[in-house]
Amino acid sequence: MAGVTIQQLQQMKFRGEKIAMVTAYDATFARILDAAAVDCLLIGDSLGMVVQGDENTLSVTVEDIIYHCRAVARGSQRAHLVGDLPFLSYQVSPEEALRNAGRIIKEGRAHAVKLEGGEEFAPAVRLIDRAGIPVMGHLGLTPQSVHKMGGFRVQGRDEEAAARILRDARALEDAGCYALVLEGIPVGLAKRITESVSIPTIGIGAGVHCDGQVLVCYDLLGMDEVFKPKFVKRYENLQDRISGAVRAFIDDVKGREFPREEHSFMS
Repeated sequence: MAGVTIQQLQQMKFRGEKIAMVTAYDATFARILDAAAVDCLLIGDSLGMVVQGDENTLSVTVEDIIYHCRAVARGSQRAHLVGDLPFLSYQVSPEEALRNAGRIIKEGRAHAVKLEGGEEFAPAVRLIDRAGIPVMGHLGLTPQSVHKMGGFRVQGRDEEAAARILRDARALEDAGCYALVLEGIPVGLAKRITESVSIPTIGIGAGVHCDGQVLVCYDLLGMDEVFKPKFVKRYENLQDRISGAVRAFIDDVKGREFPREEHSFMS
């Protein structure tokens, strides 16, 4: 059982206590993040880009998510674990959505699943929720719709689009979602949504008014010098530090400074 439950996350919204969520894809990172007392670990289909090296998330499979969820579950004790439903794992039918959500919970040992999209997926949310599986929604910039959106673009900038996202948020809450990720939308719209629903909102590129924030672990640690979106704050510059450590190792090996006697086993 997770140390942090969906009921606790909802209470945090009511108390005005912010929720901190970070992505994780392996046991080592999960252990470090969990020990730092992060509230939620998201095993996101972002792994397609940051782990597998693809240009988007569309190639990620249910098996990929299960594999990484299971690794994260082994490394964490406290955090609430959310596994993404990847592209085409829930869009075909509510029944297929339930089947795949159940696999992520049962085989991946996640505590909840997340799916992208609005009112059109309310039937899938209802069916999954009815089976006892918590569902987190995801609105705004939805990476699985990257081709339809014409790229990774801020959504909800005009009044019609904003009204649609607000309707979607209410529909997902009514269908049973316990929280919403709001990605790549204007600050004012995120504020309206957060004030209009009773479930927590977790922002990424959605401003200060959300009930919580999420970042990709590699982004906040500064492990990619090329990827510098506006919404990311780098709390470290590990790319340079890791490169420096590896160069020092190479120099020691080539200079016969490593290994020394203290690193060796004697008969």
